[in-house]
Amino acid sequence: MRNLVRTLAVGASLVASVLAAPQAIAQDGAPTGPRIADTSVRLSPAGAQDARTRAIAEAAPAAVTASATLCGSGYELETAEQLPDARRYGTLFTYVKSSVGNFGVCAVFDNNTSSAKHMKLKLCPNKTGATCKVDEGTYSQYAGPVKYESSNSLYVMCSQVTAIMWDANGKPIIDRVKSATLCD
Repeated sequence: MRNLVRTLAVGASLVASVLAAPQAIAQDGAPTGPRIADTSVRLSPAGAQDARTRAIAEAAPAAVTASATLCGSGYELETAEQLPDARRYGTLFTYVKSSVGNFGVCAVFDNNTSSAKHMKLKLCPNKTGATCKVDEGTYSQYAGPVKYESSNSLYVMCSQVTAIMWDANGKPIIDRVKSATLCD
Protein backbone atom coordinates (compact mmCIF):
# COMPACT_ATOMS: atom_id res chain seq x y z
CA MET A 1 0.00 0.00 0.00
CA ARG A 2 2.83 2.43 0.85
CA ASN A 3 4.42 1.75 -2.54
CA LEU A 4 1.11 2.51 -4.26
CA VAL A 5 0.77 5.81 -2.36
CA ARG A 6 4.37 6.77 -3.21
CA THR A 7 3.83 5.88 -6.86
CA LEU A 8 0.62 7.92 -6.99
CA ALA A 9 2.34 10.89 -5.29
CA VAL A 10 5.23 10.79 -7.77
CA GLY A 11 2.78 10.45 -10.65
CA ALA A 12 0.67 13.38 -9.42
CA SER A 13 3.79 15.49 -9.05
CA LEU A 14 4.88 14.64 -12.58
CA VAL A 15 1.46 15.47 -14.03
CA ALA A 16 1.37 18.77 -12.16
CA SER A 17 4.80 19.76 -13.47
CA VAL A 18 3.85 18.88 -17.06
CA LEU A 19 0.64 20.88 -16.85
CA ALA A 20 2.44 23.88 -15.38
CA ALA A 21 5.29 23.82 -17.93
CA PRO A 22 3.41 25.40 -20.89
CA GLN A 23 2.40 28.32 -18.69
CA ALA A 24 6.01 28.84 -17.60
CA ILE A 25 7.21 28.71 -21.18
CA ALA A 26 4.59 31.21 -22.29
CA GLN A 27 5.58 33.59 -19.51
CA ASP A 28 9.30 33.24 -20.22
CA GLY A 29 8.72 33.88 -23.94
CA ALA A 30 6.75 37.08 -23.31
CA PRO A 31 8.01 40.24 -25.01
CA THR A 32 10.55 42.06 -22.88
CA GLY A 33 11.33 45.37 -24.53
CA PRO A 34 9.35 48.51 -25.25
CA ARG A 35 7.25 48.61 -28.40
CA ILE A 36 8.30 50.84 -31.30
CA ALA A 37 5.70 53.59 -31.82
CA ASP A 38 3.06 52.85 -34.47
CA THR A 39 4.14 49.19 -34.75
CA SER A 40 3.67 45.88 -32.98
CA VAL A 41 7.46 45.38 -32.99
CA ARG A 42 9.35 45.41 -29.72
CA LEU A 43 12.93 46.44 -29.07
CA SER A 44 15.26 43.97 -27.40
CA PRO A 45 16.94 45.26 -24.23
CA ALA A 46 20.06 46.08 -26.28
CA GLY A 47 17.98 47.72 -29.01
CA ALA A 48 16.19 49.87 -26.43
CA GLN A 49 19.55 51.13 -25.17
CA ASP A 50 20.96 51.92 -28.64
CA ALA A 51 20.04 55.47 -29.66
CA ARG A 52 20.91 54.82 -33.33
CA THR A 53 18.64 51.75 -33.53
CA ARG A 54 15.78 53.59 -31.81
CA ALA A 55 16.15 56.58 -34.17
CA ILE A 56 16.11 54.42 -37.30
CA ALA A 57 13.14 52.41 -35.99
CA GLU A 58 11.17 55.57 -35.18
CA ALA A 59 11.97 57.10 -38.59
CA ALA A 60 11.05 53.96 -40.57
CA PRO A 61 8.30 52.05 -38.72
CA ALA A 62 7.02 50.45 -41.93
CA ALA A 63 10.46 48.98 -42.75
CA VAL A 64 10.88 47.74 -39.17
CA THR A 65 7.44 46.09 -39.26
CA ALA A 66 8.03 44.51 -42.68
CA SER A 67 11.40 43.03 -41.76
CA ALA A 68 10.12 41.83 -38.36
CA THR A 69 7.23 40.09 -40.13
CA LEU A 70 9.73 38.29 -42.36
CA CYS A 71 11.57 36.99 -39.28
CA GLY A 72 8.41 35.67 -37.61
CA SER A 73 6.79 35.89 -34.22
CA GLY A 74 8.73 36.39 -31.04
CA TYR A 75 11.58 38.41 -32.59
CA GLU A 76 12.58 41.79 -31.16
CA LEU A 77 14.66 44.45 -32.93
CA GLU A 78 18.28 44.22 -31.76
CA THR A 79 20.04 46.58 -34.19
CA ALA A 80 19.25 48.78 -37.17
CA GLU A 81 22.13 50.23 -39.12
CA GLN A 82 22.17 52.52 -42.16
CA LEU A 83 24.80 51.35 -44.62
CA PRO A 84 27.38 52.31 -45.70
CA ASP A 85 26.75 55.52 -43.73
CA ALA A 86 24.20 58.36 -43.72
CA ARG A 87 23.85 57.94 -47.52
CA ARG A 88 21.86 54.81 -46.64
CA TYR A 89 22.01 52.57 -49.70
CA GLY A 90 20.77 49.84 -47.40
CA THR A 91 19.63 49.20 -43.87
CA LEU A 92 20.69 46.11 -41.94
CA PHE A 93 18.16 44.92 -39.37
CA THR A 94 18.92 42.20 -36.83
CA TYR A 95 16.30 40.67 -34.57
CA VAL A 96 16.59 38.29 -31.61
CA LYS A 97 14.27 36.02 -29.75
CA SER A 98 14.77 34.24 -26.52
CA SER A 99 12.51 31.85 -24.69
CA VAL A 100 13.02 28.77 -22.57
CA GLY A 101 15.24 26.46 -24.62
CA ASN A 102 14.81 28.38 -27.89
CA PHE A 103 17.05 31.23 -29.00
CA GLY A 104 17.05 32.87 -32.41
CA VAL A 105 18.70 35.57 -34.46
CA CYS A 106 17.36 36.87 -37.77
CA ALA A 107 18.76 39.41 -40.25
CA VAL A 108 17.16 41.34 -43.11
CA PHE A 109 19.13 43.63 -45.45
CA ASP A 110 16.88 46.35 -46.89
CA ASN A 111 17.69 47.84 -50.31
CA ASN A 112 17.12 51.61 -50.02
CA THR A 113 18.26 52.48 -53.55
CA SER A 114 15.86 53.14 -56.40
CA SER A 115 17.03 50.11 -58.39
CA ALA A 116 17.67 46.40 -58.05
CA LYS A 117 21.14 45.58 -56.75
CA HIS A 118 23.15 42.40 -56.37
CA MET A 119 23.06 41.73 -52.62
CA LYS A 120 24.33 39.09 -50.24
CA LEU A 121 23.25 38.50 -46.66
CA LYS A 122 25.04 35.81 -44.66
CA LEU A 123 24.50 34.68 -41.08
CA CYS A 124 27.04 32.37 -39.45
CA PRO A 125 26.42 30.88 -36.01
CA ASN A 126 29.19 30.97 -33.45
CA LYS A 127 29.93 27.27 -33.75
CA THR A 128 32.85 25.52 -35.41
CA GLY A 129 31.71 23.59 -38.47
CA ALA A 130 28.22 25.12 -38.53
CA THR A 131 26.67 25.94 -41.87
CA CYS A 132 26.05 29.61 -42.60
CA LYS A 133 22.66 30.73 -43.90
CA VAL A 134 22.99 32.79 -47.09
CA ASP A 135 20.61 34.74 -49.32
CA GLU A 136 22.25 36.16 -52.43
CA GLY A 137 20.78 37.56 -55.62
CA THR A 138 19.58 40.71 -57.35
CA TYR A 139 16.91 42.37 -55.25
CA SER A 140 14.94 45.60 -55.50
CA GLN A 141 13.57 45.39 -51.94
CA TYR A 142 15.62 43.24 -49.55
CA ALA A 143 17.86 40.23 -49.03
CA GLY A 144 16.84 37.73 -46.38
CA PRO A 145 15.58 36.89 -44.02
CA VAL A 146 18.34 34.60 -42.83
CA LYS A 147 17.90 33.15 -39.38
CA TYR A 148 19.42 30.69 -37.03
CA GLU A 149 17.72 29.10 -34.05
CA SER A 150 19.13 26.78 -31.41
CA SER A 151 18.66 25.70 -27.82
CA ASN A 152 22.21 26.95 -27.13
CA SER A 153 22.20 30.74 -26.75
CA LEU A 154 25.98 31.04 -27.27
CA TYR A 155 25.76 29.65 -30.81
CA VAL A 156 22.94 32.03 -31.67
CA MET A 157 23.63 35.26 -29.87
CA CYS A 158 27.22 35.64 -31.08
CA SER A 159 26.39 34.90 -34.71
CA GLN A 160 28.18 36.93 -37.37
CA VAL A 161 26.25 38.72 -40.10
CA THR A 162 27.68 39.91 -43.42
CA ALA A 163 25.85 42.36 -45.70
CA ILE A 164 27.25 43.16 -49.15
CA MET A 165 25.73 45.24 -51.95
CA TRP A 166 27.38 45.76 -55.35
CA ASP A 167 26.88 48.54 -57.89
CA ALA A 168 26.17 47.85 -61.59
CA ASN A 169 29.92 47.50 -62.27
CA GLY A 170 30.41 44.83 -59.61
CA LYS A 171 32.08 47.16 -57.13
CA PRO A 172 30.97 46.74 -53.50
CA ILE A 173 29.18 49.84 -52.23
CA ILE A 174 28.37 48.14 -48.92
CA ASP A 175 30.57 45.53 -47.26
CA ARG A 176 29.64 45.19 -43.60
CA VAL A 177 30.58 42.37 -41.23
CA LYS A 178 29.40 42.53 -37.63
CA SER A 179 28.08 40.53 -34.74
CA ALA A 180 24.33 40.07 -35.07
CA THR A 181 23.97 40.98 -31.40
CA LEU A 182 25.99 42.84 -28.82
CA CYS A 183 28.54 40.18 -28.05
CA ASP A 184 31.99 40.14 -26.44
